[in-house]
Amino acid sequence: MLMIERSTTAWQQAASCRGIDPAIFHPETDEDADEAKAICAMCPVREACLEYALVVREKLGVWGGLTERERRRVLRRRRRTA
Repeated sequence: MLMIERSTTAWQQAASCRGIDPAIFHPETDEDADEAKAICAMCPVREACLEYALVVREKLGVWGGLTERERRRVLRRRRRTA
């Protein structure tokens, strides 16, 4: 099993969101996530960020360009195909 600590990981140093107001990545609704998703879309570590959020079961915010609901869908699909 892959073990990931919640402490800072190397990919976070290169993240496009670094230094941006965290509130952008915690929208009220999925429809309000466009600004965060646009930042994530250009991020060089988007895949690592998303995988981190999936592994640690991050429940809040936009990670790797996906909202909480979208990440739950990814996890369900993975379970079905495993």
